[in-house]
Amino acid sequence: MIQLENLTKIFRRKGQRHVVADNINAVFPTGESVALLGRNGAGKSTLLRIIAGTISPTYGRVVSSGTISWPVGFAGSFHADLTGAQNVRFVARIYGVDTDQLIDYVADFAELGEHFHRPFGTYSSGMRSRLAMGTSMGIKFDTYLVDEVTSVGDASFRAKSQQVFAERMSQSGAIVVTHSMAMVRAMCTMGAVLDRGNLTIFDDLDEGIAYHEMLMSLPAAYIDEDAPV
Repeated sequence: MIQLENLTKIFRRKGQRHVVADNINAVFPTGESVALLGRNGAGKSTLLRIIAGTISPTYGRVVSSGTISWPVGFAGSFHADLTGAQNVRFVARIYGVDTDQLIDYVADFAELGEHFHRPFGTYSSGMRSRLAMGTSMGIKFDTYLVDEVTSVGDASFRAKSQQVFAERMSQSGAIVVTHSMAMVRAMCTMGAVLDRGNLTIFDDLDEGIAYHEMLMSLPAAYIDEDAPV
């Protein structure tokens, strides 16, 4: 279970106040895959990173009864001067998993060859995606945070990633951010819609999608200057 308690996130940019989360109280049940829906710029990825613990809320807190992944495939926390293998070793120590097993898994999954032992800062964007996805899939979590996971790598790597991720999802829950309704319907069992700082949870996925599509049909004027970013 993941519980948001009075969760608030406010950014101030160029003298303007932008609210991503406005005193949100919500529960993501254990074992459920929740589609996190909302307009572009609503703050879905920011909320995902707050849940992951990589961004701090302005107020409130996130409480969990299980383990939570970082956003799947996210490479932003890897150190440029460390090799791919050294970065993986560091992640293994943080999460308390067997270091050698994770290194072996990622080396096989990412298929980076000798580049696995070269500095991460020399990697292309595709190589970074491979390392990040391999590391994400190499650790079993109770809840996976997913931000456009199908967009990483080439077609062959995406297919492999999707297959492995489907296996992980058979035993875990997820919070999923994606623009693909096909992916939402294939992966998710519940819906959550983020709109102007408010989060509405739907036990029925179709109801969540319908509410999201209704908001998307509203004119652009509906979004005012203080809308979430």
